[in-house]
Amino acid sequence: MRCLGRLSNSPEFAGFDNPAQQIMFMMECRTIIMPVRTNLYMIKIRQIQPEEVAFAKRLIYRVAHQVFNDTRALEESIAFYEGRSLLQDIDKFQQTYCDNDGIFLVLTDNDQIIGTGAIRKIDNEICELKRLWLLFEYHGKGLGYRMIQELMAFAREKGYQRVRLETDRNAQSRAFDLYKRLGFYEIPRYSNHEDETAMEMML
Repeated sequence: MRCLGRLSNSPEFAGFDNPAQQIMFMMECRTIIMPVRTNLYMIKIRQIQPEEVAFAKRLIYRVAHQVFNDTRALEESIAFYEGRSLLQDIDKFQQTYCDNDGIFLVLTDNDQIIGTGAIRKIDNEICELKRLWLLFEYHGKGLGYRMIQELMAFAREKGYQRVRLETDRNAQSRAFDLYKRLGFYEIPRYSNHEDETAMEMML
C-alpha cells in the first residue's frame, strides 16, 4: 500500500483518478520502452498466472486497437469494451479454460508478456483456438506459429479431433493467411459473430 501511495503523489500520474489506473499506465510504459530482443531463445511460452491477467488484457486491447484502426483514444476504447465485459473469459481464465480441458498461454520475452493464446473446449471432440495476439514489434519472427504449434500439441494431447477459430479475414489478413497455410479451411459460422470468418482444421 505504501507503493500505491507513492504513485498517487507522483506528478506523472496526476491525470489518473485511482491507483488501479496508475498501475495500468505504468505497465503500458514498461511495454513501450521494453526493447525487442534479437535472441529468440530468450522468448518462452508458459501458462498465464493470475496476477498477469490485467497485463494480458491490456496487451490484447493495445494490439486490437491497431489492428482494427480504432479512432478512439486507447483508454477510451478499453473503458468501452471493459464496460461490456469483452474479455471476461480472461478474467475467469481458470474456470473458462484450465478447469474445462483448455489452457491459456502467454509468450514472454525476459519475463514480460508479449503475446497470448488459448484453447477452449467446445465439446469432447472439438476445441477452439482463442485470444491469439502478439505485439506488432514481434511480428515476422515465427512466434505466432510457435504459439499455435504449442496449442495444437495441447489439443491433440487432450484428445480433440478438430480445432476451430474465428477471425476477421480483412483486418486480420496476415493471420487468416497463416491459418490457411497451416491447414485451416472455412466452415459455416458457428457463433453469433457475423463479421468474422469461421475456420476449422483436423488434428
